[in-house]
Amino acid sequence: MVHSAQQQRRALIVEDDMLLAMNLQDMLEELDYRITAIATRITQALAFASDGEFDFAILDVNLAGTFSFPVADILRQRSIPFIFATGYGIEGLTEEYRNEFVLVKPYGLRELQVAMNALRLSNVRDIPDPVE
Repeated sequence: MVHSAQQQRRALIVEDDMLLAMNLQDMLEELDYRITAIATRITQALAFASDGEFDFAILDVNLAGTFSFPVADILRQRSIPFIFATGYGIEGLTEEYRNEFVLVKPYGLRELQVAMNALRLSNVRDIPDPVE
């Protein structure tokens, strides 16, 4: 069942590689999520994290040499769930973020779906599975 646009869960993508961001956007849309914004630099990401209207985020850990951890901190303060995306796996995270979900690059639709299901099941904030 496809949800109406009003019921679709909204995503923030934080990814400095535009090709990867567009690929992630395509995969999320295939899973029936709607993209609110794509941030390619830390300043954009911080602004969207502070003021954006979205239900969850996927954060590239390294944005052109700058870590996205301050973005994660804002999302935590706002109680917005997120997934880190990194080629380094959990080893790419500092100790205080080791309990967050990690999507290991390169990933495909199946890995993204597993990560989204895990995020949905673990979070107090309801992010229902878009495909029923």
